[in-house]
Amino acid sequence: MTLYGVGLGPGEADLVTVRGKRILESADVVYSPGRLSRSVALEHVEEDAIGDLDFPMTRDEDELRRAWRAAAEEVAPRAVADDVAFVTLGDPNVYSTFGHLRRTVEAFHPEVDLEIVPGVSAVTAFATALGVEIEAGAGLSLREAAGGASPTGPDRMILFKVTDAPATHQGLIAAGYDVLYGRRLFMEQGETVVTDDPGEIADRDYYTLAYAERRDLEVESATAAFLDEIDDGSERATDVGSGHEADAERGRGSPGAAPDAGDAAERRRANGGADPETIELERAEGCEAGDCGGHE
Repeated sequence: MTLYGVGLGPGEADLVTVRGKRILESADVVYSPGRLSRSVALEHVEEDAIGDLDFPMTRDEDELRRAWRAAAEEVAPRAVADDVAFVTLGDPNVYSTFGHLRRTVEAFHPEVDLEIVPGVSAVTAFATALGVEIEAGAGLSLREAAGGASPTGPDRMILFKVTDAPATHQGLIAAGYDVLYGRRLFMEQGETVVTDDPGEIADRDYYTLAYAERRDLEVESATAAFLDEIDDGSERATDVGSGHEADAERGRGSPGAAPDAGDAAERRRANGGADPETIELERAEGCEAGDCGGHE
């Protein structure tokens, strides 16, 4: 039988892929590393099918290795006899807890078959949430910005783990970037925030990312000429198709202007009854009861 690493996507239950949903519904056991991934999985499976795994909130590597070894000892025997799934936010191979389990199982339980079911990652979902278009031929670099770091160099960057937005912002602005931030994008747990003001997200939350684009970057696509013609009054959108009017939102895609906050407000949810003090600690440490790195 098989151990499936299933990516749940960023956190909204209906963003789980069709294949992921099928695997979850057919698995004999669905193991969850934390509260957030568990809540998403419960939208697709019954609670008695969930197997919880405990992971300590620590940076001690020896303690973490012991925890992953224990998790592998729990999961591997079931995966030999049955189909089991291990769920993780985002994609199993992008900033995910599943990589630790996969390596541990491969090292100590080579008899277990492994298969990865990809999920929607914040690496791509951010573009829709922030109203940013990454055109064909454009470059985009992934960087980490924990602790106020301000990585620079590429023309466009997506920054994960923005835990000190004001400090990161200061460095990026000084280096010639415009920056737009997104927190808890497409997540049902917590408040979704999209802003270009780092002061709005000054508190620490692991599920915060940023899109940085060089201020002097010039991108010219073939269809951009249509918008220029409309602005010049030389052609009206009503001449095309069935009378749809062109919107000509010239600022869309620019990190200098945040999308309508009303869209984000629709996704705002409460934290689900957990102890507020625990939630704040987990957010600060980037590990909500084991859900580390998935929404990024």
